[in-house]
Amino acid sequence: MQFSIKRLLPHILILVGFVILALAYFNPVLQGKEIYQNDIVQYIGMSKQQKDFKEKTGKETYWTNSAFGGMPTYQLGAKYPHNYIKKLDLALRFLPRPADYLFLYLLSFYVLLLVLKVDFKLAALGAIAFGFSTYLIIILGVGHNSKAHAIAYMPLVLSGILLVFQKKYIGGFLLTAIAMGLELVANHFQMTYYLMFLVIILGIAYLVDAFKKKMLPHYFKSVGILVAAVVLSIALNATNILATNEYVKESKRSKSELTINPDGSPKEVTSGLDRNYITQFSYGIAETFNLFIPRFMGGGNGEDIGKDSATYEAFRKLGATTSQALQESKHAPMYWGDQPIVEAPAYVGAVVLFLFVFGLFLVKGRLKWWLVGGTLVSLLLSYGKNLGFLTDFFIDFVPLYNKFRAVSSIQVILELCIPVLAIFGLVRLFNDFEKKEDKLKALKYTTIITGGLALVFLMFKSSLFDFVSVNDGFYRQNYGPDFVDAIKQDRKSIFTQDTIRTLVLVLLSAGAIFMFLKDKLKEKWVIMAFCALILFDLVGVDRRYVNNDDFVSGLAMNKPFQANEVDKGILKDTSHFRVYDLVSGPSKPSYYHNSLNGYNAAELRRYSEVFDFYIRQNNINVLNMLNTKYIIAQDKEGNTFPYKNEEANGNAWFVESLQKVESANEEIKLLDSLDNKHKAIYSVHPLLKQKKYANQFKVDSLASINLLEVKPNHLKYQSNNTNDGFAVFSEVYYPDGWKTFIDGKETTHIRVDYILRGMEIPSGKHTIEFKFDPDVVKTGSSIALASSVLLGLLLLGGLFYEFKKNKSA
Repeated sequence: MQFSIKRLLPHILILVGFVILALAYFNPVLQGKEIYQNDIVQYIGMSKQQKDFKEKTGKETYWTNSAFGGMPTYQLGAKYPHNYIKKLDLALRFLPRPADYLFLYLLSFYVLLLVLKVDFKLAALGAIAFGFSTYLIIILGVGHNSKAHAIAYMPLVLSGILLVFQKKYIGGFLLTAIAMGLELVANHFQMTYYLMFLVIILGIAYLVDAFKKKMLPHYFKSVGILVAAVVLSIALNATNILATNEYVKESKRSKSELTINPDGSPKEVTSGLDRNYITQFSYGIAETFNLFIPRFMGGGNGEDIGKDSATYEAFRKLGATTSQALQESKHAPMYWGDQPIVEAPAYVGAVVLFLFVFGLFLVKGRLKWWLVGGTLVSLLLSYGKNLGFLTDFFIDFVPLYNKFRAVSSIQVILELCIPVLAIFGLVRLFNDFEKKEDKLKALKYTTIITGGLALVFLMFKSSLFDFVSVNDGFYRQNYGPDFVDAIKQDRKSIFTQDTIRTLVLVLLSAGAIFMFLKDKLKEKWVIMAFCALILFDLVGVDRRYVNNDDFVSGLAMNKPFQANEVDKGILKDTSHFRVYDLVSGPSKPSYYHNSLNGYNAAELRRYSEVFDFYIRQNNINVLNMLNTKYIIAQDKEGNTFPYKNEEANGNAWFVESLQKVESANEEIKLLDSLDNKHKAIYSVHPLLKQKKYANQFKVDSLASINLLEVKPNHLKYQSNNTNDGFAVFSEVYYPDGWKTFIDGKETTHIRVDYILRGMEIPSGKHTIEFKFDPDVVKTGSSIALASSVLLGLLLLGGLFYEFKKNKSA
């Protein structure tokens, strides 16, 4: 028992150290403050209605009416029954946000290096190099929490896989199942998809190695065990995965039925996202050096360059006051790379990259090749349209690749691989298997390559680069050529500063290793030196972009939107309607109203298309059919006011005719001129082929259909009509989950007017109900419960087996 505690004590101290580091970096959380994350603010607006419903009823709603006219909450933080793997995730994220994600980065990478049999001191150093990588901190600053969440569990998944290949089958299976389950809990399938690339590369490296060593039976046995673990992890997340799979077919991530754009021009037909949309954020090839020199390409779009800058003086010459010029200089447009907007450089670290290159010379075998392979694939694919032939191949032929945008984000793979190989450079430095001459030679070549590169950039920057941004034309037109010259001067200045910084760090790193090889420094002091250098390097850059100034009071984050007089006036109207806000941000309207606006990267495809075709153009015909009673706009003086639309169709209405059209193109084009108060259209699709509908319906002046009760997941109407009729409901159509009842008897409804619901209603007086009760949640929850029980039993069995084995030993 004492021996076990003695073995565990260093790891416990390291974990305590990780907690201290995470809280120290994000220290305002200790004062109850929260980091202001724009994406999370938008999420709060989008999810307000479902949270209010949960607080009021104690139940979860899987549909919200507050955004995009109505949509499922599957991608808005919906909670599912029996999601026990989520409870484990919450237990691991016990620190205040975002310190919890930083702690996960550190913990997960530490475990990976321990599994790779790295000494705990070097494993801790590697965790720091990974956890403080600038990109991983930046995404916490802007609120990409689910992305950070998924990245944090990547090393843990790799740990389980490696354990299996190390013939630790039981422990490897259990860790892979749990880690992969946690990875899927993060619900960022793009990051998980990129992790799959790295796992495939790792698998190929191990396959080649197994073939050479004639260990193919062990290899395929390991693969079989890992497949079983992944299947179990999927089952643990069955509800979320099944719901997402169902939803994505209807989202704009799926293939559109349209072959035209809003302007009538031909539309590129794809099975996923538009090619230009996928590659919009393509990493510039020259931007690669941002990994090594933080502001190689100027840093971000809004850099704080201070009072001692040419840009500050340029603003002063344009007539700005001292305070105005200083304020503008805090957000100077320094970035001059290829992407439309960049918050900060994806800086891996001069010290870490120095050690990575050092490791390239000393590390041999499969470990090196899967890490280098992952780094290269990640880098090349991040170039997107700047390496078009490769990106086009992946978009056209690699399954699911066209479902994700922002190809530059695949660099998370190299963010993981580079620190691993860097630490193994130090492992090889400290072991006795390598000859000192080989280590000195590796040090010489590494210093020449990294230091020489920095020196070349420093000496020839003016001839190599023009420091011109694609946006400079705007500044030239609005501020004049002198202002643009000032910006370019500052870009060159910060380029020089950071290149000198990198060169100094390279020389200090080389000096530490040289002193060790000359027996002037002991191993522990070298480790401490590199810990200090890495922290100075990475934290110094991180704090430029994410620091204490980004924190606000908890109240400001939890209630980020304040109702203005217009909102308060609209809230007095207790009827059921929608609001279209032309003034506020995308999610504020959803916080207070049932809104046509919203903020989500995967809204329903057909609604998104109607928005682009008509709503964005303020087409009153379409706004009427969506029951848009209020339009928030601004007058010529900039005053916000609510326009009350008296022509809105209401919640439901009987139509006189129902017209069938042959294509989605025809259907969406007709919405412009359709008399939607009296006519409805529908297009042919498999669901409708089973039944024929009448073309004409008699509607007398006494026919009515009124909304009696409203909940996000339950709508109740009463109809009164002397004739059989067809009613259109101003509710967004979604093919799965909505169940329709007439007088308690289940019936069917169809999609009409491209995005709305419609159904036949017999003559007489009837109660009509729509209930959102998705079968996918019931099915998924049952699978999740069964798989959680199975995992619990396997875990207990594994622990018992290991106990017995250790006792026997």
